[in-house]
Amino acid sequence: MSDTGAGDGTVQHLFQNTIVRPKCFTHTCAMPPPAPAPSTVAIAVAPNGGRRLKKDHPAVPLTAMEMARTAAACLEAGAAMLHMHVRDSNGRHLLDAEAYAEALAVVRAATGRKLFLQITTESLGTYRPREQMAVVRSVRPEGVSLALRELVPSAAAESAFAKFLGWLKSAQIMPQFILYNPAELDRLDELCRRGLVPWEEPPVLIVLGRYTLGQTSAPEDLAPFFSAGHRRFAHTMVCAFGRNEAACAVAGAQAGADVRVGFENNLHLPDGRIAADNAALVRATARALIADGHKLASAEQLRARWELQR
Repeated sequence: MSDTGAGDGTVQHLFQNTIVRPKCFTHTCAMPPPAPAPSTVAIAVAPNGGRRLKKDHPAVPLTAMEMARTAAACLEAGAAMLHMHVRDSNGRHLLDAEAYAEALAVVRAATGRKLFLQITTESLGTYRPREQMAVVRSVRPEGVSLALRELVPSAAAESAFAKFLGWLKSAQIMPQFILYNPAELDRLDELCRRGLVPWEEPPVLIVLGRYTLGQTSAPEDLAPFFSAGHRRFAHTMVCAFGRNEAACAVAGAQAGADVRVGFENNLHLPDGRIAADNAALVRATARALIADGHKLASAEQLRARWELQR
């Protein structure tokens, strides 16, 4: 098997059995016909997350300078977007405006505007919604990821969340809503229909297999999200856990989605070997996408797709 997971028919075979197989386009199939694949697919890289340390892999970037070097390497490998976490001096997850400002500055110096830069608001059980939203107001990044389950856990939180989203819109900061299951997909759709989300087509990230045994995803994990009755958001991105990351990326691209890879969720190449660094995962995914007939999107193409003008 190659180090990209492409070329042995595995990706295409798995996907045909779950989404694009013609005989599934009947009333008996749980999956509707997929959206046409975009002419280009954006690869986002999530190089560190909030949990992994150097003991997990020596190439996990923890400092601002390490993040900048990782960003430059991933850009060269084919990435269009960087999803950023920052850490404290002990390597622990941090939501801090100064730390974000430093990291964003050095990454921008290393890559210019060739990467779309997104910060996280992930709580990791440490931060409350007020603190999560406050750091975004202080940093004013280009993009930010928002987990519905954390920031709007109940109807009581909707008013503050809607006000925050209105501020993001006015500040031209693009959110990406993180969705872990189809119920959250439906909840976001409901919030949109009620006018609480001020974008007609907000970007979403579908997370595949987070709670499966060993956190190893498979392309067929896409099926529940794309089954009949659920809204198909136009700006969907897919991420996965484990060695099937590239296969899930190709499956997502075939369904019209962009993709996210990186050490936050996965350390392995498609053949099971540990990747040398985040750029190796980006490169493997890029090769798999190109082999499947896709082109890679640039940061500017992603910004245009998301209608972000800053």
